[in-house]
Amino acid sequence: MSGTGIYLIRGENDLVEMTSRPFENEDLFQKLLAQYPRILGGDQFDREAPRKWLLITREAPIPDQEEGSDRWSVDHLFVDEDAIPTFVEVKRSSDTRIRREVVGQMLDYVSHAIATWREGRLRAFFEAQCADGESNEVFQAVMGPERDIEQFWQAVNTNLHAGKVRLVFVADLIPSELRRIIEFLNRQMNPGEVLGIEIRQYVGGGLQTLVPRVIGQTAETQATKGGERGARWDAERFFSALSVNVPAPDIEVARRLLDFAQDVTGRPAEWGVGKSLGSFTAALRLPSHRVSLFSVWSSGVCSINLRWNSAPAARQLLERFNEKAQSLIGWHYDGNLSMLVPDSGEGFMQLMRELAADLRAIKATPPEVS
Repeated sequence: MSGTGIYLIRGENDLVEMTSRPFENEDLFQKLLAQYPRILGGDQFDREAPRKWLLITREAPIPDQEEGSDRWSVDHLFVDEDAIPTFVEVKRSSDTRIRREVVGQMLDYVSHAIATWREGRLRAFFEAQCADGESNEVFQAVMGPERDIEQFWQAVNTNLHAGKVRLVFVADLIPSELRRIIEFLNRQMNPGEVLGIEIRQYVGGGLQTLVPRVIGQTAETQATKGGERGARWDAERFFSALSVNVPAPDIEVARRLLDFAQDVTGRPAEWGVGKSLGSFTAALRLPSHRVSLFSVWSSGVCSINLRWNSAPAARQLLERFNEKAQSLIGWHYDGNLSMLVPDSGEGFMQLMRELAADLRAIKATPPEVS
């Protein structure tokens, strides 16, 4: 690295030679990533639509078993605009663990995070590292004001537990041994993704330049994991993907739920965005809130979204909803995902009708005057 350099023309006649220099320490390297997520090379993932990185937290704690105490922590946890959880481990090239040990370390972290992090854990991490009441503003500054926050966090949870995650190894120089492992794992993992990002530092003339390079996106893996990134789904694409994952009877249930979404809310279902995991959502528009009732995913999962909503009315109904769920479909709602609903969806649809009626009634009732 010491023998390479880049040249910066400053003004008309000032040529500044900037030479490659290792980072002074790993903590400084990590702070740069947290402060400037753009150096993760988002434009190299997709030049027309560069990745947007939302920092969830640094040193995200991971237990070794459900309800267990925290044992590890991953250096950085991000999500991108497709709601894909992105685990980042940072090592300097001088650290001998970068050749093989870091790979086992990362696999340990991710496998246990998927198994032990409960619904809403990533959102809780994010909100905890934001100033009080500013999490929505921080989110919108990265993802845009038009992005539906509740639907986004729901998709984050679904992606995490479906294994649709991204593992990223960051270093100032990716050694050939690690590069081979990254490319091998990236070929094997689906729907997950494994990448390396080499970030070289150049200094000179009182200036610092960072040059990222994404490693592991071979033509083969891009073709295997292809598909338009961030494209909004539609019925044709959704049912084509669903047919690969579920039997024909479940496909018919999903079609009924798509029609039912408009019936119960009075508006068409909302289609999600994503590269390989699609969804449609039934959302009720109340005078002051949007309340997400349920979503159906192309993986064959149906999620009930009551717990995801920030609207107080939705949270008020949790206990009452559980009683109805138990009586109508014999199921207790704990915020987790279930496979497509049984009995052709009849009990489920009745449950959603009653939930929508309860929500409308709460909003229609004027507040008591004391």
